[in-house]
Amino acid sequence: MAAEEEAAELAAVAGCDATLLTSLADRRRSGEPLAWITGRTEFGDLTIRIDPGVYVPRWQSLPLVRRAATRLPERGSAIDLCTGSGAIAATLRAERPTARIVATDSDARAVACARANGVEAYPGDLFSGVPPTLRGKIDVVVAVVPYVPTPELQMLPRDTLRFEDASHYDGGPDGTDILHRAVTGAPHFLRSGGVLLLELGGEQADALRPVMERIGYRSMEIWSDEDGDVRGVEAILR
Repeated sequence: MAAEEEAAELAAVAGCDATLLTSLADRRRSGEPLAWITGRTEFGDLTIRIDPGVYVPRWQSLPLVRRAATRLPERGSAIDLCTGSGAIAATLRAERPTARIVATDSDARAVACARANGVEAYPGDLFSGVPPTLRGKIDVVVAVVPYVPTPELQMLPRDTLRFEDASHYDGGPDGTDILHRAVTGAPHFLRSGGVLLLELGGEQADALRPVMERIGYRSMEIWSDEDGDVRGVEAILR
């Protein structure tokens, strides 16, 4: 976002209070995420509430949620793992208003924020928070789990880990620790023919392929962004 746009957002929050505006600007100059300061962010066509400390959704995740919406039947059901603010779940709900969208997150702040955004969110680590009555009935599992390799955390923008929790990004030595858990946990909830969609990067999709094939996923599709960088994987459960 351009500096002028950020300044306009801060001015809108401050109103006519010059002292407040100065305080907000100082917080932004320190590197604090703009969404934490304004309390909101744009995600596709939606304005999403963002509470301090909650992961801010990135526009790079929009292709993931669009694919998920395409795979979700009108009256189907979906699980959004590591939901954060609930942006992906809220977008799915907007696209499929008659479907049931369930979300989980291990951070209580995120669960509260997602609920404030109208999401049916539960506390829990990945699938541990999903109501057990949904086992074997889910059409789509979608997730943006932490997938940055631990050695590459230092390459994130300087202010990211100054303010944000490293657990929002840290996916272990090669970034696939939590991705593996999502891959192995999803079959307990997906119906036969259900779809798993994960955001990831680099060689992670190839690293996951053997375990996905062994578990019983098929039609594994990897997609990339306009720059040719791998952004996600989609697979169907037999």
